[in-house]
Amino acid sequence: MPIEAAQITAWIGAFSWALSRVGGLFLVAPIFGATTIPVRIRVGLALALVAVIAPMAPVGLEPMSGQGIGVLAQQMLLGGLIGFVLKLVFEAVAFGAQLISTSMSLSYAETVNPLGGGSTSVMSQFYTGMITLLFLALDGHLQLIALLADSFHTMPFGGPGVGADDIWGVLTWSGHLFAGALRVALPALTALLVVNLGFGAISRSAPSMNLFAVGFPITVSLGLVAVWLALRQLPGAFDALSADAWATMRGLIGGGSP
Repeated sequence: MPIEAAQITAWIGAFSWALSRVGGLFLVAPIFGATTIPVRIRVGLALALVAVIAPMAPVGLEPMSGQGIGVLAQQMLLGGLIGFVLKLVFEAVAFGAQLISTSMSLSYAETVNPLGGGSTSVMSQFYTGMITLLFLALDGHLQLIALLADSFHTMPFGGPGVGADDIWGVLTWSGHLFAGALRVALPALTALLVVNLGFGAISRSAPSMNLFAVGFPITVSLGLVAVWLALRQLPGAFDALSADAWATMRGLIGGGSP
């Protein structure tokens, strides 16, 4: 069966546009874009997804034209926005853990963040590892791949693409970062606030006591107990943030609420 030049052009367009959308997602999304995962594995996974998804994508444009290059940039922007919304959920939990770490006087203890690079507090790293395992246990990675595949039908190539309203909606939703951080950290912060109030009462009744020598180990010990008791609230807080994130991502691709 002879293959015409138009078919080859359509295949190249479908592959390049699908790769740009998947690549934009993999650059920003947590877990998929983690620096600890070797680049070869990430590239191989992206190419495998493109090989499966690209044949389902409707194509009707010339890939090497000016419009085709514009579509290429739109697809990368769309994938990056989807990954950015999900990344905000992880950053909200990490930010809440940072607040707990500061209240426990552990803000000086930092380690390398394997997901996004750079350094972060040990408490943030602990919470990030917990929600990463929770995300994988709830098949969040499979939901993300399914949402990406649905986006090729709800927002095909050459469509209106991502507009200013969509970008503004994502930026508005990013305000959940602070609300989600407070939701994660509030149980432990409340317990640590009671501890600090107790130290304040002790310092007033016994001014000669060296609270820096006595208060630090007590704050750390009671803070770890408070974190242990507050961990049972973490799945509920993470689920609430994830539900809002999935709704935002589906609205971004034109699929409505989940």
